[in-house]
Amino acid sequence: MEAARLRSCLGRFATGVTVVTYSHDGEPRGATVNAFSSVSLDPPLVLVSIARKARACPLLQDAPFTVNVLSARQVGVALTFAGRPQDSAVIEWEQGHHAPRLRHTHATLECTPWRSYDGGDHVLFLGRVHDLAIRENDPLVFHGGAFHRRGDGLDSTGRCSRPSALAALPLQVDAMEQLAEEFAAGWI
Repeated sequence: MEAARLRSCLGRFATGVTVVTYSHDGEPRGATVNAFSSVSLDPPLVLVSIARKARACPLLQDAPFTVNVLSARQVGVALTFAGRPQDSAVIEWEQGHHAPRLRHTHATLECTPWRSYDGGDHVLFLGRVHDLAIRENDPLVFHGGAFHRRGDGLDSTGRCSRPSALAALPLQVDAMEQLAEEFAAGWI
């Protein structure tokens, strides 16, 4: 199967945008990741998929981590942790009980390592959730190689549930095409 075609097809699945944060040598670190999933409620488990070639991959082995679900205002944060530092990105840290986390996110899940599995060119890290936070703001969404803001929900007839709602709008970011390729290839 042609990798570019598979990547294009997988990009049709809209995802949230997360930054997985952890400590290394006493310093907070992070990596932008879109391959995040819930796994179990009992015990509470989540999964992140990290490219083997990513600097974060060996550092996450047996390390506590936080999944930071980014808000729509954190495009610069997503780009910075994907290796494209943005002057406009304000990175604000706070220390959790197990791992560092980012401020002003849409949600956070603080985890301790549960298991890791071979995932081909990725490693699948399962974490047990010990702490979480939910904030009332809009999430950042990635679909079709671009960032988007959340659109409004639809009712059972397919109509927008809020009369004054705007549809999801692409966010304009410099070098988006190159970044989208890197994200689709494994989110660094």
